[in-house]
Amino acid sequence: MPQPASTPPGVIRNFCIIAHIDHGKSTLADRMLQVTGVVGERQMRAQYLDRMDIERERGITIKSQAVRMPWAVDTTYILNMIDTPGHVDFTYEVSRSLAACEGAVLLVDAAQGIEAQTLANLYLAMENDLTIIPVLNKIDLPSAQPQKYAEEIAGLIGCDPADVLRVSGKTGEGVPELLDRIVAEIPPPVGDADAPARAMIFDSVYDTYRGVITYVRVVDGSLSPRERIAMMSTKATHELLEIGAISPEPAPTQGLGVGEVGYLITGVKDVRQSKVGDTVTGERRQAAQPLGGYHDPRPMVFSGLYPIDGSDYPILRDALDKLKLNDAALIYEPETSGALGFGFRVGFLGMLHLEIVRERLEREFNLDLISTLPNVSYDVRLDDGSELEVTNPSEFPAGKIASITEPVVRGTILAPSEFIGAIMELCQSRRGTLLGMDYLSPERVELRYTLPLAEIVFDFFDALKSRTRGYASLDYEPSGDQEADLVKVDILLQGDTVDAFSAIVHRDKAYAYGVQMAGKLKELIPRQQFEVPVQAAIGSRVIARETIRAIRKDVLAKCYGGDISRKRKLLEKQKEGKKRMKMVGSVEVPQEAFIAALSQDGSGAEIAKSKK
Repeated sequence: MPQPASTPPGVIRNFCIIAHIDHGKSTLADRMLQVTGVVGERQMRAQYLDRMDIERERGITIKSQAVRMPWAVDTTYILNMIDTPGHVDFTYEVSRSLAACEGAVLLVDAAQGIEAQTLANLYLAMENDLTIIPVLNKIDLPSAQPQKYAEEIAGLIGCDPADVLRVSGKTGEGVPELLDRIVAEIPPPVGDADAPARAMIFDSVYDTYRGVITYVRVVDGSLSPRERIAMMSTKATHELLEIGAISPEPAPTQGLGVGEVGYLITGVKDVRQSKVGDTVTGERRQAAQPLGGYHDPRPMVFSGLYPIDGSDYPILRDALDKLKLNDAALIYEPETSGALGFGFRVGFLGMLHLEIVRERLEREFNLDLISTLPNVSYDVRLDDGSELEVTNPSEFPAGKIASITEPVVRGTILAPSEFIGAIMELCQSRRGTLLGMDYLSPERVELRYTLPLAEIVFDFFDALKSRTRGYASLDYEPSGDQEADLVKVDILLQGDTVDAFSAIVHRDKAYAYGVQMAGKLKELIPRQQFEVPVQAAIGSRVIARETIRAIRKDVLAKCYGGDISRKRKLLEKQKEGKKRMKMVGSVEVPQEAFIAALSQDGSGAEIAKSKK
C-alpha cells in the first residue's frame, strides 16, 4: 500500500555509518532495524542489508545500502541510514554515501581501537562538513577497553571522552541512546521545497525484470509518480513508473520531498542512461544548475579479463555493462591478445576490487575467465618528445625511452609500536620513503610513507600482515607520479614473444621475475617432440633461460642385436628429423598453463582475509 506523500524536512535525519572493516557496521545496522521495528524477529537475519552472496560469505560490505527507519522521541522522526563498506578499495562507495548525508556515525571497535581506514573515512566525512557522532562498538567483549579508546577518539576529533557513546551491536545495548543522539545532533536537511526538482543519483542497480533502479537523495523541490523527469547530463527524459523509499524492502510512496532518500524506477533497460552523480529534474520545470557530482574514480590497478571460451566474449561485454551500473568505479575497454584472443582491459581500485569483480562476473553471469597479471598505468616519454600512457605491457614502446613515470601513493600504516622495525624494513624493500611517524598512544604508532603503487598492489598487504601478526592496518590514496628505472620483461617460447606473460617491472627486480616465470612455465608446458627454450628477455638481452626437454622415442626398440653401426645410423636419422622439427615447430601452450601462470597464487583471496 502506498505510503503518504513527502515528509516535512524538519523530521528527517540522513546519516551513514563509517568504520574500518570488521568493526561491526552491519551488525549495528541490524540492531537499528530491529529497535526501530522495520524488521521483525522472524524476518531478521545477520547482515540483513548485505544482499550479495559474496558479502555474506566473506563477511564484508561491498555495496552501500540505504534504508528508512521511524524513531519516536517527542514526535516520529524519519531516519535515512546508509550502511557503507569499510575496505580501502571501496572508498568511492563511501564518498558517494557521505554526499547524501548530513551526519556520520564513526564506529570504532572497543577491542581494537582506531585503524587506518577509520582515519581515512573520518577525514572524508570532515571534508563533507558532516556532524560526527563517535561510537565505541563491541563493549560486550571481554577484551574491550572502552575508556582507553574513548580517550584516543576524543583526542582525534576534539571532544570529551564522556561524549563517546558505548554500544554493543550484538546485544543491542546503547542502540536506543544512539538513535536519540542522531535525532538531537544531526541537523535536518536544507532545501527549497518550491524550487524546480533537483535530486542527486548516488547509486543504481540493475534488475532483470524492472530495469534500472536508481537511488536518489532529493535536494530541492519534489518528485511524484507518473511525472516526466530529465537527466541533466545525458538530457534523457523518462516517465517515473514508481517512486518510493526502502524500509528495508522497497515500498512505493506518493512522492519524495526535500531531504528524502529513495528510489526511482523508469523501466529503462539501457544501463548508460542512469549515471551515478547525475542530477534528476522535472522535464517541464527544469532546474537551471545541476548539483555538484562526484569526482570520477581513478583506477589504480589494470588487468586483462579474457573468457576461456572465446564465444563467451559478447556475454562478457554485456556482463561488464550491467556490472558498471552496480559499480560506478569500474572502467574497461576492449583489447586483443595473440595468446588469449578477445577480452577487456579493466581498471580496478585495488586487488580486492579485482577479486570481487571477477568473482561476481563468474557467479552472476556464469562465465569462466582468465585474468592477466595486474599492473598499473605508466607515462612514457620517448627521445623524440612524444608521450604515451601504457596500461598494458604490450603497449610498451620499442624505441629509445627518455623517461618513465609511475604512480605513487601516500600510505598510512597503523600498528603496535613493537613492529616499527619490521614495517620500515618492508617499506624500504618496496622502494618506500618515510614521510613521518606519530604515536597515537604509547603502544600505537602511525607511519606515513610514499610508495610506488606497483609495489603495493600485489602482495604488500600479505607481507605487512604476516610481519605484524595481523595487527597492522593500511590505507592509501594517490599522491602523483615519480620517475623510475622501469623495464619490460618479455617471455619467449622458441624465440617467439608470448604477450600474455610480459610485465613492466623495476630494473632491480627484472631478473627475479624472469627466473620465476621461466621456472613456472618449464613445469606447466608439456614436453614436445623437440627441445623448447623458455627465455626471459629485456629488449634483445636474455636474462634467464630454462629448457623444456624433448620427449625421446626409443628408435632402437626394433633393433635387437646386430652391428653398432646400424644403431648409430638410426640415431643419426632421428637427430636430423629433430633438427628439422625444431626449425618448423611451434609450441602449443595449453589453457591450463595460462591459468596457472597468470593466477595470483591466491594472493587476492589472502588480501580479502587479511584486511578483515
